[in-house]
Amino acid sequence: MDGITNSVTRLRATQLLLFTTHILFTSTAWTYIITGAAAQGLKKGFEATPDPKVSSFQPLLSDFTGNFSLAFLRVNENQLALAVLHVQSSEPLWLANPTELASWSDTTQLFFNGSLVVSDPHSRVFWSTHTDGDVVTLLNSSNLQVQKLSDPHSVVWQSFDFPTDTLVENQNLTSNMSLNSSNGLYSMRLGYDFWGLHAKFGDNSDQIYWKHTALEAKAKVVEGQGPIYAQVNSDGYLGMSQNGSTPVDIQPFNSFHRAINEGFLRLRLEPDGNLKGYYWDGSSWALNYEAISDTCELPSPCGSYGLCGPEYGCSCLDNRTEYRSGEECLPKETGDFCSEKVIKDNFWVLMRNGVQLPFKEQMQYETTSSLEECEGLCENNCSCWGTVYNNGSGFCYMVDYPIQTLVTTGDKSKIGYFKVREGAGKKKRNVGVGVRYAAGGVAAVILIGMVGFLTHRIWKRRTREEERDVSPGPYKNLGSASFKSIEMSNRW
Repeated sequence: MDGITNSVTRLRATQLLLFTTHILFTSTAWTYIITGAAAQGLKKGFEATPDPKVSSFQPLLSDFTGNFSLAFLRVNENQLALAVLHVQSSEPLWLANPTELASWSDTTQLFFNGSLVVSDPHSRVFWSTHTDGDVVTLLNSSNLQVQKLSDPHSVVWQSFDFPTDTLVENQNLTSNMSLNSSNGLYSMRLGYDFWGLHAKFGDNSDQIYWKHTALEAKAKVVEGQGPIYAQVNSDGYLGMSQNGSTPVDIQPFNSFHRAINEGFLRLRLEPDGNLKGYYWDGSSWALNYEAISDTCELPSPCGSYGLCGPEYGCSCLDNRTEYRSGEECLPKETGDFCSEKVIKDNFWVLMRNGVQLPFKEQMQYETTSSLEECEGLCENNCSCWGTVYNNGSGFCYMVDYPIQTLVTTGDKSKIGYFKVREGAGKKKRNVGVGVRYAAGGVAAVILIGMVGFLTHRIWKRRTREEERDVSPGPYKNLGSASFKSIEMSNRW
């Protein structure tokens, strides 16, 4: 009987062990499947909120190589951006909504219900793909896609169609897209047969400051064959093509025709307006290309009403204002002088010779017979902020946006005429004048004090000498004013 009981007990123990093992194995396998599915895509019902302990970025979805990640990116300590990152460098390659960020708080959430959405239920929706998809995937090209499972090739939305400030290799930039700098001031756009860099200096300003036209060395741009597009080619160049044909233009990077095995290329429009290419060498981003190599040719390297010299760096158009890095020479203004709130002639004029516009080749001009005629065109034009006149050619360049950085030139016949809103810069200049007056006043007080002190000592010495002098007659006249002055000068 005991033997039977022991056998039953051993059997139950074995069954329990097998059952427990099965449960553990099944649980482990299920966990692995869920993790694997999350690594490959986000399904409907996915939700995520930012972790308050994260200081940089919080990964949500990775590509199968692990090089890229969809993540919550912490910005300015308390803001959140949904971003696709290059994991090794933590460099953002794409942002969902760079102009309107959510807060890094437990009320902000990302969810997928067919649309990928960033929202705060207590306030509003910050961003959405506005799609009806089944899964969110991240490709090894860094392209984030919303797909329909009914057709593996059915892409209803992708981040490559909505670039921010960066273009990665093999990503197309078409004529209905643009790259925009993180500060919103500059953009890269395509024209009929060129790509150009544009600046938004004022409310209605769209000034092109750099233009590269297709060389068409191996292929021509054919009218009616569709628009051109730009692409960072993995061979190491920025190309322009039409209908996937041979490139109509190639801008080579430093890595052009070099064997790159593990590298990754990207092109970014920088906050200073320059367009730069980078190559990931395995440990850092190496500069691979830059459109503008001369700092003074950038749209505004020294700020508003600044002056850039290749040898001297930055200064101010107004000689009375000292240039300080990170500060404006004169306050930046927007709009124009046409508003009813702006009283006519409510500005003062700043003149400077030996200056020119950094991108005058991209600006319109009129030919005038004199400097006075050129100035008159601007003075009576409420949307004009200034002119630069070339006395040799008679070219009068009109500036229809708030004055930015000018470039120095040895040609004094190039003369600038610039409007400055009444009161703009007065405070700064008055502070400088006040400081100079104060310094001058202190110096004057010190000088007067020193003269008074020395005069007092000389006077006391002469008084003591006169009191010791008992000789009568002419010697008494040594104390006369005329002789004292001679003696004091000798002692001095």
